[in-house]
Amino acid sequence: MAEQVLLICGEEAAAYGFPDGHPFGPDRHDAFMAELDRSAKVGSVTKQRPRLASREEIQYFHTSEYVDHVIAYSQQGYGALDHGDTPAYPGVYEAAAHVVGGTLDALAAIMSGPHRKAFAPIGGLHHAARGAAAGFCVFNDAGVAIEAAFKLHGLERVAYIDIDAHHGDGVFYGFEEDPRALFADIHEDGRSLYPGTGSRDETGRGAAAGTKLNIPMPPGADDAAFFEVWQEVEAYIDAHEPQLLLLNCGADSLAGDPITHMRYSEEAHGHAAVRVAALAERHCAGRVLAWGCGGYNRRNLARAWTRAVEGLIGD
Repeated sequence: MAEQVLLICGEEAAAYGFPDGHPFGPDRHDAFMAELDRSAKVGSVTKQRPRLASREEIQYFHTSEYVDHVIAYSQQGYGALDHGDTPAYPGVYEAAAHVVGGTLDALAAIMSGPHRKAFAPIGGLHHAARGAAAGFCVFNDAGVAIEAAFKLHGLERVAYIDIDAHHGDGVFYGFEEDPRALFADIHEDGRSLYPGTGSRDETGRGAAAGTKLNIPMPPGADDAAFFEVWQEVEAYIDAHEPQLLLLNCGADSLAGDPITHMRYSEEAHGHAAVRVAALAERHCAGRVLAWGCGGYNRRNLARAWTRAVEGLIGD
């Protein structure tokens, strides 16, 4: 049956976007919202603007020294937060903190009500490390959400699923030795795409050895290839029985993205959302938090994210 989905959106969310023709521009938010507003299921969406996360909340995942670094560059208003992919601009700290705040509010709504499912189009910033920006990502709100699920909500097993074309390295290495953080990532092979990580043999370390699943895909992989490996993701989730499901719906895996080499259609994202919702019913009392994350062809991201939201809503 149809379900009301919480949507984290608004001008504060759109403010997280880099200027001067950067692929991750602030127009991505509005491109998605225009498409979603045409959906027959938009009536099953509850819109909520994100709040500013506190420094303490950001530091659930990030180091204090790194937060100082972002604040300084945000006040300076120029320069690069990493090696050049992630430029500073005036107010970038506040924009990134709103992404974190929106994700944390979505998590709270899922864990305590009134919603069981939420989607944040500008979020799931999966490349940022605990102490560094990377790949257009300033604060890793997905990492913050996983830590908050353990710290604030008392969960013992959280599963993060990522279908963005890029490997979610910030999340993977941030929790590589934590067996509580389950991780399943379908991504373009790192030998052909940034960040160059996520091989099959990266399955966790120490106490978490064997608890992570990386599935690199060849350039040009299509929907049929995705549907085939998706079955492996479902088997992995069923085997580990998580208490919360997180889904990164990066749309840069669709054909025609300007910076990747995959060839999915939006059907892959619709399928993933429908199946994650079903997995959540089996294991997590229906709880799913999903993000838009990557995607640099505006038409692609608008269609893929809309299909993802529709999949979470159901019939």
